Amino acid sequence: MLGHVTFRSAVVLLLVAAAGWAANLKLYLKEGGFQLVREYKVQGDKVRYYSVERSDWEEIPLDMVDLKRTQTEAAARERQIERDTKSMNEERTEVQTLRTETSRIPVDPGVYWLEGEQAKALEAAESTAHMDKGRQVLRALSPVPMTTTRGQLEIPGAHAKAVFHNPEQEFYIQLSNTERFGILKLTPKGNVRVVEDLSWDTVAKQMTELPTEIDTLRQGLTSDELYKIWPKQPLPPGEYAVVEFTSGQMNMQIWDFAIEAAK
Repeated sequence: MLGHVTFRSAVVLLLVAAAGWAANLKLYLKEGGFQLVREYKVQGDKVRYYSVERSDWEEIPLDMVDLKRTQTEAAARERQIERDTKSMNEERTEVQTLRTETSRIPVDPGVYWLEGEQAKALEAAESTAHMDKGRQVLRALSPVPMTTTRGQLEIPGAHAKAVFHNPEQEFYIQLSNTERFGILKLTPKGNVRVVEDLSWDTVAKQMTELPTEIDTLRQGLTSDELYKIWPKQPLPPGEYAVVEFTSGQMNMQIWDFAIEAAK
């Protein structure tokens, strides 16, 4: 999660490190060792430098200084400072972009996406659990007791109203409480779409849910349960849903959408 504290701490550490690199140099000596200096200048046959240890300007004969090693390390340090500064600027830009995105997402629980600078909400779908009545008849006729009944959690309609052409579509989900969430692959079946298979143990009185979950990437944006979620791999054309749920409690909230190939 990219929070204000994390970002500011990272910036401070990078700035301190960069300042330390820029302020102190190692002036290497041919006989071994070095002088820690703020800066140095070659003046004729002498090297004049500002000693960090003694906080004063001093001089040393040029032939005692390993100038090549000093310059090589200084150049390498400058390149590292440039890389660190670039990385810091990129992180600052990324965090600012996320803050701008976050400010556009409503605080009301739900699932949203950005169309340009405007946030739009996915409609929540009503779901119905249908258990296999035929299997219950078989259980009654069978000499061997059958302890499970199978079924499906379904939402109405063969296709979602919300259609996207980006197979890596990003969504924002604002939770009301800390719950599991993800993206599921839906299976069209006539005039409904199957969200997940269900298995009811009649002895243990326990429901097992079997969704087809998509591998996703997610990022926490705020401390009040706002997350960004998107598929790890591009989604093939088909029917999908962003869901919030607690396993085994049949309290799934569903926001359906479809992916269509770009025309």
